[in-house]
Amino acid sequence: MTAERERRLTGETRRSGAVRGTDEHLSLLFGTSTALFASLSGPAHVLEAANPAFFAAIGGGQRERTGVPLAELMPELTAQGVIGLLDQVYRSGERHVGRDVRVVIGVGPDVREAYFDVTYEARHDTGGNVIGVRLLGVETTQVEHARRLAAEQRALLEQIARQAPLPDVLDGMCRAIEELSPEVIVSVLLADDDGRHLRHGAAPSLPDFYNQAIDGIATGEGAGSCGTAAHRRRNVIVNDIASDSLWKDFRHLAARAGLAACWSTPVLARDGRLLGTFAMYHRTPRAPQETDLAVARVFADTAALAIERHHAEQARQAADAREKAARDDLSFLLAASTALAGRLDEKQTVQRLATLACPALAPLAAVDLVEAGGLRRVATAAPAEEARRLLAAHSPAHDAEDDAVARVLASGLTEVARRTPTGSGPWQELGVTGYVCVPLVDRGRPFGALTLLSTDGHCFDGHRVALAEELARRAASAAHNARQYAQRAALARDLQTGLLLPDLPDVPGAQLAAFYHPAGEGLEIGGDFYDVFARGDGSWAFILGDVCGRGARAATTTALVRHTARAVAPLLDDPVDVVKAVDKALNDRYAHQNNGFVTLVYGHLAPAADGLAVHLVRAGHTLPLLLDTDHTVGTVEASGGLLGIGIPPRLTARRLTLRPAESLLLYTDGITECRTTGSEQYGDVRLAKALSSAPRRPTATDVVRTVADDVRGFVDGRDVEDDQAALVITAGEPRDS
Repeated sequence: MTAERERRLTGETRRSGAVRGTDEHLSLLFGTSTALFASLSGPAHVLEAANPAFFAAIGGGQRERTGVPLAELMPELTAQGVIGLLDQVYRSGERHVGRDVRVVIGVGPDVREAYFDVTYEARHDTGGNVIGVRLLGVETTQVEHARRLAAEQRALLEQIARQAPLPDVLDGMCRAIEELSPEVIVSVLLADDDGRHLRHGAAPSLPDFYNQAIDGIATGEGAGSCGTAAHRRRNVIVNDIASDSLWKDFRHLAARAGLAACWSTPVLARDGRLLGTFAMYHRTPRAPQETDLAVARVFADTAALAIERHHAEQARQAADAREKAARDDLSFLLAASTALAGRLDEKQTVQRLATLACPALAPLAAVDLVEAGGLRRVATAAPAEEARRLLAAHSPAHDAEDDAVARVLASGLTEVARRTPTGSGPWQELGVTGYVCVPLVDRGRPFGALTLLSTDGHCFDGHRVALAEELARRAASAAHNARQYAQRAALARDLQTGLLLPDLPDVPGAQLAAFYHPAGEGLEIGGDFYDVFARGDGSWAFILGDVCGRGARAATTTALVRHTARAVAPLLDDPVDVVKAVDKALNDRYAHQNNGFVTLVYGHLAPAADGLAVHLVRAGHTLPLLLDTDHTVGTVEASGGLLGIGIPPRLTARRLTLRPAESLLLYTDGITECRTTGSEQYGDVRLAKALSSAPRRPTATDVVRTVADDVRGFVDGRDVEDDQAALVITAGEPRDS
């Protein structure tokens, strides 16, 4: 029995020795490997052997020992379920494999989070009995951290791509890094445009007093880790703030915030510009590992991308704002130009100027003009009637040196001030705080001034002043055009009045009426004319014609025709001879010029026993129309060519008698050739129809009114392209003998 027990014990000893030999070989095999190996014995999981990688992973130091249970060596494992898994493998003999298993190693300040790919497998003796557990594993902490950092970076890049606000991106980046590495405090500072100062960007875990103290810190040598890194454009590593000279001026601040180490990385744009700094703080002195520097590089690049995208977006928004402002300015000036040129009236123009300026450019506006050697306020604009009344009641002095308007008129230069205008005025009542006075200039000489007044918080910047000057320039041009228009219109009216009869004469046995409508706005003298005058022998001469062209040349030609006819008519009995004299006068005057031609109808009329005797000549003009007592309209045929073309006209006189109540209508082609908005002309047929619609036994005035009303109805108030003139001669009732 004793011999049998001895043999059995000897066999077990040999088998146990064989197992231990195998684990020793494994321990030697894993000795220089980064993989973890540990051999545990018995249900207490006593650590029999382990390689250096295992001891390094569990913290080293006092933990580098064998012969003690693992739960005693690493008491933190029990609460995390690791000892329970070892018990399960020991009891069941079944292998357990874990991937990226999270284990918190150590206690107190030395605690760290680690991840492992681990296998727990049972150790058997030669009889197949479980005698312990073998642990094989690889630490994946760095891989897991890298994976999580990559995920956080992807999330940040997605935020950047979505154009999330820069503060949100930077704050999220800081929090993500601090969550992955709880011992780290992250800060991002942003560089000013000049690169000489750093502003607070994000630092969610730093105290507010610290962030406020370093906000605006100057870059330079010795300005802490961040200021120095920004200055050097390279990493600055300070392992112990308390002893590093770079922190001499900020050491007390760091101590108050509980900061002991700071590693700063400059954030640079692709073109090398400084964008800011990325800093990692620690509360204990510490030197960075390569992984720490890699994290700093990765997230500094991410911060650079976010900041550059932010700058690009700001630049785009600024460009959009400038473009919108330019469009708004252009729209304002175009609308102003349209409004200023709406009516060619100088007083209305300057009133529009004041209205356009208020409130678009200023709360109050006034326009003063130089008139008859003095200065008169002609337009004002204000948001309230009382303010407008106060402004309108004030008149600046023309020659007072202390008056802004007087100075601007004297210098021709804009004056701007952030105070009330000098000189007397209702400035206090209106609450005026500043002004802009802009000259209105015509051909280099100021003829007035636009004064804009600010109130309350309103102020004039360079942009508003430039707009005011451009508005004043356009208003001055519009006022100049309005003044010129008024002068030209008055001149045209005066000349036209001189060329037309103010009143038709009383002709015995006849009624006379005329109609004249100038083309356009009447700025130019028309080419249509008519005249009736006595020949001195009891008969009368009449003439209606059309001069080719308009303006001064047409006026002089009209005058020549009329004056020649008036001069020769008393001397020549035949109308043909009178018209030939007119033709000679035209050709003699224009012998060396090509000034167009003249058409006309000229004739003599005298009372007769049965009406009016008419003797007329037509020279290239529209055919006269005859309205008889039956209201039948016919033409008066008379051949004749154009005058003033250098070719003697062939003229044939025509005699007729107008019976009582019969009318002769002479007219220019401006009536028959006028058009509607389409292409339809008024025409000869419509004119004859209108003439026949006159009242029974009409007067000359009735005939003219009927024709004129029909023509106006046809054009429907639109401007005509050619002058229109008509002369009606109606035979009166015979006198009792």
